[in-house]
Amino acid sequence: MNKITLALLSLFLLNLGIWRGAPADSKEITICHVPATEQFAEFSKDAEFLKAHKDPKPLAFHSEEGKTITFDTPDGQKANGYTFENATKTKNYLFVIHEWYGLNGHIKSEAEKLFNDLDDVNVIALDIYDGKVADNAQDAGKYMRGVKTERAEAIIKGAMAYAGTDAKIYTIGWCFGGGWSLQASLLAKDQAAGCVMYYGMPVKDVNKLKNLGTDVLGIWASKERWINPQVVAQFEADMKAAGKQLSSNSYEAGHGFANPSNPVFDAKSSADAYAKTLAFLKARME
Repeated sequence: MNKITLALLSLFLLNLGIWRGAPADSKEITICHVPATEQFAEFSKDAEFLKAHKDPKPLAFHSEEGKTITFDTPDGQKANGYTFENATKTKNYLFVIHEWYGLNGHIKSEAEKLFNDLDDVNVIALDIYDGKVADNAQDAGKYMRGVKTERAEAIIKGAMAYAGTDAKIYTIGWCFGGGWSLQASLLAKDQAAGCVMYYGMPVKDVNKLKNLGTDVLGIWASKERWINPQVVAQFEADMKAAGKQLSSNSYEAGHGFANPSNPVFDAKSSADAYAKTLAFLKARME
């Protein structure tokens, strides 16, 4: 390859904007114009990412208060959710967005715990997978890669319509759901009231972040390779450039440390992160 050809190739790659946060040994090239949630889905092609997600422990779930709901979505379809409704009418709605395994017993349990620990709120755990639930990394990766951005956004918009135009929308999610928590808050625009994202892929477009209607609580796992300290640092810089508030909290733990059904569960870090989550949300619900 001559010098001119090499220079042109380098310029082409530079213009594409190679993703700054990719692991040095990653075999996948992720580029900046790909939506953040789709960038995260590409990790499921990485053997090391799959190995980092041990099969979750079975978790039986039963609730006297929770119920499955169905609501219309703007793409002409229906979507599902699992909801806990406050005894008295409230404008506060917390959207809970699942990990890459889907809306399983663990996520429903987390939704119920948040409902019980927060005052004056309705909680809806959204089903972004349209009914599919995985119990292993291979299926979880397949389902995550199969999510179409347009469909996921339609599900979120349908939940917003279900909540109503005067609702205050709060969002929380883990892993796959962490990235979608931020996306949901962006979609909520001026209805957004609080966003919590656990080790999810940040939005890298500063102009998009400028449209964010709320501040963000970020919970990170410093021992992971994917949403690593470099990615977090860039997100912090991008949020600052966008004039938005981000509270970052990094733990010496691995990806998925807040999930008690995950073998990498870290009870101490999880408890501290949950306390910060409650404080963040309660302060914005007063």
